[in-house]
Amino acid sequence: MGKKEKKKKTPKSNTTSSVEKQEELLKTLDDFTSKENWDQFFTVRGCEDSFEWYAEWPQVQNLLTTHLLSSSSPPESEGALPHVEAEQMSILVPGCGNSKLSEHLYDAGFRNITNVDFSKVVISNMLRRNVRERPGMKWRVMDMTDMQFVNESFDAIIDKGGLDALMEPEHGSKLGNLYLSEVRRLLKAGGKFICFTLAESHVLDLLLPKYRFGWKIRLHAISEEPSSRNLKLQTIMLIAEKDNVSAISVISAFTDQSSIICPGYQASGISEALEREKKFRSEYSSGSDILYSLEDLNLGARGDLAELAPGRRVKLTLGEPGVSYFSYRAVLLDAKPDSGPFSYNFGVFLVPKTRAHEWLFSSEEGQWLVVVSSKAARLLMIILDSSQASASMEDIQMDLSPLVKQLSPGNIDGVQIPISQMDVSRFMAANDGIKHRKIVHQVTSTLTGQIVVEDVICEKLDAEIQRRFPSKDLIFRRLTFQRAESLVQSEAIVSVIPDDTSNKVEDKIAGEASKSRKKGKQQKFDPQLSGSLVSLDRLQKASSSKILVDQNYLASSYHNGIISGLMLISLHLERLASVGNMVKTVVIGLGAGLLPMFLRKNIPFLEIEVVELDPVVLDVARHYFGFIEDQHLKVHIADGIKFVGDMEKETCTNDKNDTFDQKLVGEEGKGFCRIDILIVDVDSDDSSSGLTCPAADFVEESFLLTAKSSLSEQGLFIVNLVSRSSAVKVPVYSRLKMVFSNLYTLQLEEDVNEVIFALKSDTPVEDDKLSDVFLVLARLLELEKQEWSQSIVDASKLIKRLI
Repeated sequence: MGKKEKKKKTPKSNTTSSVEKQEELLKTLDDFTSKENWDQFFTVRGCEDSFEWYAEWPQVQNLLTTHLLSSSSPPESEGALPHVEAEQMSILVPGCGNSKLSEHLYDAGFRNITNVDFSKVVISNMLRRNVRERPGMKWRVMDMTDMQFVNESFDAIIDKGGLDALMEPEHGSKLGNLYLSEVRRLLKAGGKFICFTLAESHVLDLLLPKYRFGWKIRLHAISEEPSSRNLKLQTIMLIAEKDNVSAISVISAFTDQSSIICPGYQASGISEALEREKKFRSEYSSGSDILYSLEDLNLGARGDLAELAPGRRVKLTLGEPGVSYFSYRAVLLDAKPDSGPFSYNFGVFLVPKTRAHEWLFSSEEGQWLVVVSSKAARLLMIILDSSQASASMEDIQMDLSPLVKQLSPGNIDGVQIPISQMDVSRFMAANDGIKHRKIVHQVTSTLTGQIVVEDVICEKLDAEIQRRFPSKDLIFRRLTFQRAESLVQSEAIVSVIPDDTSNKVEDKIAGEASKSRKKGKQQKFDPQLSGSLVSLDRLQKASSSKILVDQNYLASSYHNGIISGLMLISLHLERLASVGNMVKTVVIGLGAGLLPMFLRKNIPFLEIEVVELDPVVLDVARHYFGFIEDQHLKVHIADGIKFVGDMEKETCTNDKNDTFDQKLVGEEGKGFCRIDILIVDVDSDDSSSGLTCPAADFVEESFLLTAKSSLSEQGLFIVNLVSRSSAVKVPVYSRLKMVFSNLYTLQLEEDVNEVIFALKSDTPVEDDKLSDVFLVLARLLELEKQEWSQSIVDASKLIKRLI
């Protein structure tokens, strides 16, 4: 956080002429981080005219020497360091300039002092000034953001204005961050970083988090002489002591309250920065789910990262100015106990910005599911955002590689694989198993958002599809709503009609459709109309008019599951069909129209009404999935909840005036009946809720009660439930149980979809009767004559009572 404007630090002086001279010299600096400016400054000033930033020696002497020689740990405490005498204490003074601070310390008995500055001019001047009187003093030309000393070289590091000088607005926190990292590296355990600063908020917001874990922090306001009370800002001395214990401690601030003479805006800035840091430390101490830096974790804030800790979950930030090109938000997860076996020691999962809000990636429960599917002992989930939008995936991986290396677990099963190999740090992404894809159509709806139709070739096919369609590259047409990118709304198999037969096929389709409308029946699927299944290359060359969607095959397994559930009311369906009555069916949610088209083709005694909120979806179904309406299959552009509510009101009104069970009477022209089958198959527009299907309103008690009331006495309510969260599904089950006494569930192993069946009748279908009622359904639908029968049979065997 940079300053809004550059503020020159006015030095202390005893004469007005000296102040005026210093101010003239300060104007030459312009940029406090420029080596050339400082060289010019010290050349003009010379070696004898010392220049003090902030407080003079008399104001800091007692406080500084006391803190240098004291230890906050009792001598008998575990990890306490032996007392170091002043003469042996190794002290570093970075950015020393021509201040007399180190000279005063030397004269006070601190003889092992190393002074560093990147200005060769001032180091040469200071060496000449001290070589005879203070021969033990060391002087080095060195950049304080990149010092050439080994780790843990010093007992104390004393900064007098150096950090403030680095925090120039145009540089942001980059240089200050590099410098403070060097300080951390160079201090011994128990060592102290003593920083004299104006404590502006942008400086404290960098400094305090940097010394958060394993450091004890104290702040003191430096007492000023009365003659100095007209100064704009007061000097603050911050002491950060490096502790052996990687814990977080309370900040001790301004123990000498009488010394505070800060002007109001400086005091408020300090207070606000301290409150922000104290809030974080308090939340950490209370176990809150907080955001850590990589340095926090390397210091042991959440245990030893070299060791896997099953069940550990840590939110963190990766990257910082001067270290990486981007910064990243991430979550580190060590697989829970008994989650193995693992394919990878360490995986890095990249979540694009467009999917970051999804429940699977934004919730803790969803993230653990990603860990299981990744088969990684440790998974680092990187949540990308708009700041990386212009970068390629290769650039992001290169930027991340040195960062994630620090988070790799240690030796697992005796093998440590180099970071350069993908086995140890595998960058992953959600893989949908697609070998090739071609976008056929894209449109944006004000209700649904972006809608995409694409043709894809999958890497692997299940055995049933391979048996029925032996083509090597089987082509699927998919409908996807981008608001729920992880969910394929509809999927169908497509075929291409040869050029010389396309017109004949289209004429035959039109003729058969016309006959069907006259007879009130839908024609059976004609294999001759399907054309030939082809490779994607031929598909790309074919025009859309030559593409046919196979309406006789349901690629979505849960659609087959919905049909298998009809066995629960198969006796009722058989009775209606036997007297020539149509079975009133309402499907809420059109999608590509594949399910209602399949039902219309293969169960001709259904009277189907589809309710779809978005007219754009209907247009897509018609033009790209072959959806056709007729007298027994109609679409209403309406709100599904309102549609069912209106029907329920009409049924109640009709009940008061009609004592007949009209479904059994089969009276023509009656124009009204209750719903026999009500199917809810709609997605949610809130992917962060954890409920992908249906929209939450469709599983609220009010709608469930309305749905039950709209059903015939033997009616069946079916809802497609998609959620990976048990915390989301449990209350849905509870509301269903409050309304319906007989519930059944179908959970398909290869699918996240769960189909829930609810009977209006209070008489359950016992488990031992399920096979009997299925036989009725098989007879009714003539399953033994259908190619799609096996999928229905397999699904029916999985239907269980929902306890």
